[in-house]
Amino acid sequence: MKISVLGLGYIGLPTSLLLADAGHDITGVDIDTNIVNTLSNGNLPFEEPGLDDLFNRARNKFKVSTDVESSDVYIIAVPTPLDEEIKIADISYVKDASKSIATVISPGQLVILESTVPPGTSENIVLPILKNSCPSGFYYAHCPERAIPGKTINEMVSNERIIGAIDEESYKKAKEIYTSFVKGNIYESNVKTAEFVKLMENTFRDINIALANEFSLIAEEVGIDIWKAIRLANLHPRVDILSPGPGVGGHCLAIDPFFLAGKSKSSRIVKLAREINDFMAFHVVKLSKKMIGDISNPTITLLGLAYKGNVDDVRESPALKIKKIAEGEGFNVKVFDPLVKDHSSSCKDIKEASVDSDCLILVTDHSEFKDIDPESLPVRSRNLVDTRNFLDHERWENAGFNVKLLGSS
Repeated sequence: MKISVLGLGYIGLPTSLLLADAGHDITGVDIDTNIVNTLSNGNLPFEEPGLDDLFNRARNKFKVSTDVESSDVYIIAVPTPLDEEIKIADISYVKDASKSIATVISPGQLVILESTVPPGTSENIVLPILKNSCPSGFYYAHCPERAIPGKTINEMVSNERIIGAIDEESYKKAKEIYTSFVKGNIYESNVKTAEFVKLMENTFRDINIALANEFSLIAEEVGIDIWKAIRLANLHPRVDILSPGPGVGGHCLAIDPFFLAGKSKSSRIVKLAREINDFMAFHVVKLSKKMIGDISNPTITLLGLAYKGNVDDVRESPALKIKKIAEGEGFNVKVFDPLVKDHSSSCKDIKEASVDSDCLILVTDHSEFKDIDPESLPVRSRNLVDTRNFLDHERWENAGFNVKLLGSS
């Protein structure tokens, strides 16, 4: 098949390369000339385990462009960010991609939307754009991605997929594409249900993280260690409480619940969970303020900028929120993340980040942070807030640090 993949980000690029590795002729399309030039020069625009090897294997079947050309199949994998002002999905990239396809689409060709969208987007936005140029004879399906940074390639291959199609022939054609590289089961649905299911999956996790975070706030008030309590509660055969933390990040969990809430007057738990998880950044700053006390012109150091451990993805990261809130409180804020390169706010190493610091805040559970030698840090005040229960607290306390664990008395 000749396939054009629109969007070469964290989902579109691995998808393109997996399809190319499966033998299809792939054109990756992106409006960002920096991404296109980077790939044209044989380099990757971001890091992901296994992506480099996949790129080297698939390059002879993969090319990049800023323009869409006529293809057997078009896959839309563009971003769907949140409109921060009104808290609804910004589907402008999906619209633009659909309009680009509409200029070249012909009867018999297949369009697949992978981008996460509010229910009804295909029916109300994408299909009308395509039908305006090609009134009949094309095929359409929505197959939302299921992958997480750090395990993207493995999950794209192994996870089960849902294909929501406008008719049986569209489902069969889309399934043929995905079975060329997907080993997991593939299930059939209608388009709107497939759109809804993806949002349910991410909202489920966001709500359960919010419950863990609320437990941690209550635990601090009543004077117990939430981490020990969760371990004991999870001994129950029907209980599986997640871990609390500094908030929720990434392009999915922190955004997708709004795609449901913005479509419904019945959404209450969904909105409340988002409020709780967003509040955790404020709470982390409050904990650090309490530890620092009356020190004038205080400086804090955030250990980690990425939204989760061992990846370089900063999208919607709690660290960004904590940084902004702390600066609004009058703190000087330094950041160190060994995986996030070339970020404007990041220091080059841990010593630069910790010099004259009054409080270190472990935000991201990168494996490298376990190797930090607390004895060697040139801090002004020895305070540590661990938001992930990740570091060896005894080691840090032996080095003279006051350690505060999120969710403990």
